[in-house]
Amino acid sequence: MKKIFFLLVSVMILSSCNTIKVATDYDTKVDFTEYKTFAFYKPGIDKAEVSDLDKKRILRAIESELLAQGFVKSKNPDMLVSIFTKSRQKVNINQNNNFGYGFGFGWNPWMWNGMNNNVNVSQYTEGTLFVDFIDKEKKELVWQGVGTGALKMHNREKKEERIKLFVKEIISRFPPGK
Repeated sequence: MKKIFFLLVSVMILSSCNTIKVATDYDTKVDFTEYKTFAFYKPGIDKAEVSDLDKKRILRAIESELLAQGFVKSKNPDMLVSIFTKSRQKVNINQNNNFGYGFGFGWNPWMWNGMNNNVNVSQYTEGTLFVDFIDKEKKELVWQGVGTGALKMHNREKKEERIKLFVKEIISRFPPGK
């Protein structure tokens, strides 16, 4: 029973690193059904603090998701798309108290004080991706999606997969009320 409990806790801890938290905000006075076309807003994208290769990955993922929703990329768009990124180092500290095995709860004669403390420390990078939709005519921000989660950069394929997941989770909430 204890092994199943620790397995479930481990799965929850590991899966919590895989989740992406998404929040959105938008102008409630905007009719989002009027937007049919998009283009990328280069001045905003150039300011994003991420490598040029990752910018390309992010923009390709955004383009793919918007095209899948029926939007059309255009040289004369209804809305402009911009991105912004942030990252920071995070530390996870988990303490597992293993109480004695086979001698009843809370005591094992082979453990100091009847208890074995296992402390797991892990460090990871938490990234935040902001995706902004700007009304081209009004030059105003009309929608913003923000995704935050652990970044996994073991190899290029995993990085691309993670970027696509971030973008998919964010863009899936556009347009509002969908």
